Amino acid sequence: MNLRVEVVALDCLMVRLFDEIAEANMPWMLAASESLRAAFAGHLIDLVPSYTTLMVHYDLTALSPVQARELIAEASIDLSPNACTRGKCHVLPVWYDLSVGPELSLLSQRSGLAVDEVIRRHSEREYQVFALGFAPGFAFMGLVEEALAAPRLNTPRKKVAAGSVGIAERQTAAYPVVSPGGWNLIGRTPAKLFDRERDGYSLMQPGDTVRFEAVSHAEFINLGGDDTPLEAQA
Repeated sequence: MNLRVEVVALDCLMVRLFDEIAEANMPWMLAASESLRAAFAGHLIDLVPSYTTLMVHYDLTALSPVQARELIAEASIDLSPNACTRGKCHVLPVWYDLSVGPELSLLSQRSGLAVDEVIRRHSEREYQVFALGFAPGFAFMGLVEEALAAPRLNTPRKKVAAGSVGIAERQTAAYPVVSPGGWNLIGRTPAKLFDRERDGYSLMQPGDTVRFEAVSHAEFINLGGDDTPLEAQA
């Protein structure tokens, strides 16, 4: 870890802990997040974690940029992962089917694996939630095994159904709301990923882990899933 501080705005500093995305980063990111929240206390407006960085938005009327940097330096002293600090583990049911996951066949062709094997490999792994962004409740997760990695679509779809599960490079995610998107879609979950009534709004938070569980069409419907084919929703 090579901690560096970068200027984002007059009242924002970026604390960069790593240069490359890795699952092993997360314990350090969580430890740094806790330490920074404690150091800035009531002067912290927002703390935004990402794959390798933490953006610190502080109250400029209470702290000068120099003081903010001093607090970051103090928070970084003797920083170490806390084995007791773990996020929640979420199990998301997914109906993997070509009608809602048209890129299943593409991933099968790219990897040389049968569609059933693509599904098995995607659902047998536990993924780390690295960051939230793009849309409310959209959790960037990884890392997908290299055999299933695929670049984003050349032309993004204008409309992707809520709950759609996709892959982009070595990341995976589920769309929380209807939105445009260019990820390779492989299935759909009935889980409510974003809820204004929920504390924190998003079902998942950075530091959580996720496992996708393949379910039948009947189970998907019983759980409240919408099986409208993707083409019919366009």
